[in-house]
Parts: sequence; structure tokens; C-alpha cells
Amino acid sequence: MRVALAQVITGRDLADNLRLLEDYARRAKDAGAELVVFPEAMMRAFGNSLLDIAEPLDGPWASRVRELARELQLVIVAGMFTPGGVSDSGTRRVRNTLMVTGPGVETSYDKIHLFDAFGFAESDTVEAGTDPVTFDVGGVTFGLATCYDIRFPALFTANALRGAVVNIVAASWGAGPGKAEQWQLLARARAVDTTTFVLACGQGDPATQGIEAKGTAPTGVGYSAVVSPFGQVVEALDGEPGLLFADLDPAVVNEARQKLPVLANRRDF
Repeated sequence: MRVALAQVITGRDLADNLRLLEDYARRAKDAGAELVVFPEAMMRAFGNSLLDIAEPLDGPWASRVRELARELQLVIVAGMFTPGGVSDSGTRRVRNTLMVTGPGVETSYDKIHLFDAFGFAESDTVEAGTDPVTFDVGGVTFGLATCYDIRFPALFTANALRGAVVNIVAASWGAGPGKAEQWQLLARARAVDTTTFVLACGQGDPATQGIEAKGTAPTGVGYSAVVSPFGQVVEALDGEPGLLFADLDPAVVNEARQKLPVLANRRDF
């Protein structure tokens, strides 16, 4: 199965971000991809208001993504924001959602582990999800995760135990000393400790386009990658925007699980 990772840099304007998504999705389809992954916050970049643009999965932004997936006969995974509930203090929140849409597929995942770290408090405005989500494309099972989730191996194991042979991580990774290296390390670690392919798709680094960072909002560092179940980086990008392709063979997962049966050997404490 051929997959694509779209490393883009989103901004405040929803229509501009949608046009960016459409451009990369068409390029992915033209190159033979069956599935394309876009980053977290594809709908609107962090550092901007989220409450005023959050919409349900049948809202206008998501519906346009759905129409495009149907037109192209392509599975699209993209980060958006859906309405959440109200906190105990009365604050309205959104959910940080990955929508998945395309031929025979319609599902979504709400980010479970919220990024309350490095001076940023995602939980101030975002309501956490609760459940792992997997989906099937062409007989291949994929698991979903978002950004900070990558630091928590149990979610990736849960996806693998539900049949996932590929784990998707859509991110808008925060910049800072050592952060890009951590992102790369964690993608490889999650692949090895679940014997799955990992598709780690992040926002590109705004600094590569001359965009100055403002505040502590995580706006991306780049370094999207496809990692094999043995921890090998199959394909990768640097900080610049770009489109990455890889051909996934589930037989590699079977081989890894025969040689390194970490899922079968695990113990629950």
C-alpha cells in the first residue's frame, strides 16, 4: 500500500488551510497514494483562537474534506477541532480531533493525552478524548494518535492489540532545544515497541519559511518520517514543507513479530 505524509505549515485562515490540503491531496493521489496523512491542527494553526472555528464532523470544513476524499477516491487523515463540553469552571472547550474519511472509511479520534508541558497548557481549551481508534483500508489496520500521545507507549500498544499494523501520529510539535531529536526518537521507539509501521506526520518548521514564533504555541518542527517495525527510518523529511511517500508491506510486520514478539511477551502489572 502506498501512503503519503503531507508536511505542511498551516495558518489562521480556514479556507487557505483547506486549499493547502486540497493541493497536497491531489499531488498524493497523482503519485499513486491510497492514503494521505496531514498534521494535527490542519484546520487552524495553534496560537490562534480555536473555540470560534470548532465544528462538528458534518460541518462545512470537514464536509469539504470528505467531498475531496470521495472525488479523489483517497483516504484522508487530517487534524481539526470539534466542539467539546464545558469544564468544571464553566470554560467552553474543543476537542483536538483527527478525522479520517475516504472510500469505505469514516471515523475520528480525539486526542487523549493533552500537551500540558513546556509552558503550554492545552487542557485550558481542549477536552481530552478517552478511547483508542483503529480503522481498516484495503485489509490493513491503522491506529491513530496525536502529537503528545507519542510519549505514551500504552496507546500504541492498545492500537496494536486491536489489530493495527500501522500507527499514524499527526502532530504540531513544539520547538525548543532537543525537541526535534525527541520527536524522531519517539517515532522510532513506538515502532519498535509495538512492531508496527509508524507514520509520523508533523507540521513543517515555520522558521524555514521566515515565520517568527510567537508565544509558546506548538507550531511544528518538521521531520516527518515513516518508520519500519524494526525502527528503521524508511523515508523522512527535514524542516521544510514537503510530501513524503512510502510503500508499506504488512509482511514486514509479520516478520518483525516473529523475530521480536514483544506484544506476545508483554506482561501487564
